[in-house]
Amino acid sequence: MNIYANNTKAFKSYPRGDFDLESGTLRRSRKSKNSSLHPFKMIKCFANRLNYFYKLHPFLLFFISLSFGVTILIVLFLYESRHRTMNDFGKLDLGLNDYPFANLSNLVMVAGHSVYTSSCGKVDREDSWFLESYQKHPGQAATFVAHIQEGVEIVSKDDGALLLFSGGETRKNAGPRSEAQSYWAVAESKGWFSNEESVRWRALTEEHARDSFENLLFSVCRFRELTGKYPQNITVVSYDFKGERFANLHRSAISFPESRFFYAGTPASSTSKEAALKGESLVRSQFQEDPYGCKGSLWRKKLGRDPFHRSIPYPNGCPEIKDLFRYCGEAPYPGYLPWP
Repeated sequence: MNIYANNTKAFKSYPRGDFDLESGTLRRSRKSKNSSLHPFKMIKCFANRLNYFYKLHPFLLFFISLSFGVTILIVLFLYESRHRTMNDFGKLDLGLNDYPFANLSNLVMVAGHSVYTSSCGKVDREDSWFLESYQKHPGQAATFVAHIQEGVEIVSKDDGALLLFSGGETRKNAGPRSEAQSYWAVAESKGWFSNEESVRWRALTEEHARDSFENLLFSVCRFRELTGKYPQNITVVSYDFKGERFANLHRSAISFPESRFFYAGTPASSTSKEAALKGESLVRSQFQEDPYGCKGSLWRKKLGRDPFHRSIPYPNGCPEIKDLFRYCGEAPYPGYLPWP
């Protein structure tokens, strides 16, 4: 009787391989060479070939390596630039109608000169403002109010105008209060000089400027943030003796068309006029030598007017003129500017 007759499993007499009848030994089948390849061996093989190629063509290999390295740097630079640009334009990826003041086309900028520190509403008194030693003259506070009122009245006559009070947190002892917010608060306390209904909703602030050039440049950028475009016309409100500085030096520095730039000057107090004219002559000569206020005494003065080290957000809101913000030279900025 065959006990294995019903066993369906195949019986293997010897393990897998070839049996040598003469020697009585089992010959194992060799593994394919490809199956023995290891990543480390592959790398070592590549390195040997690379070394051999280098010995034959050293200059060619150097040139190929240099080209590869330059290509990597270019790719990284382009990626970084794209990433930065996307961040710059992220806030601005809006339709024109999505900007809060898209229907306004003209800029009226009131340049700040001091910080209002009182809470009693006595805006015409000198002790209600933080004044530097050169500002401590009778009637000085009234000149600040005159600037505010002048800006409000100009905007009240132009339905397409945006009013910006400009000036940063420039006085350490006055605390973290900006000149721009001070002027807005004074206008509010005065009921917008009987123009509240027509002006208040389109009166805002630019709270980072540290000198007169930044008053103008930063306000142009702030206008772009709020309207989605650059101003068709610009009107600056300040002291009458600063007209030459704003209308010629600063306007020329940003190459804004003269035919669309206007200046509204109000007089200094009678007790400070002589000293003011002398000081203005000095500052004007400094801006003639350094139109962008980016070096020397003008730069040091600017740093001194930033006691709280505020980070300036511009030109994030106006990327089309970012190169203008970085420019520092005696000649006018030579690049493209998007003025309409």
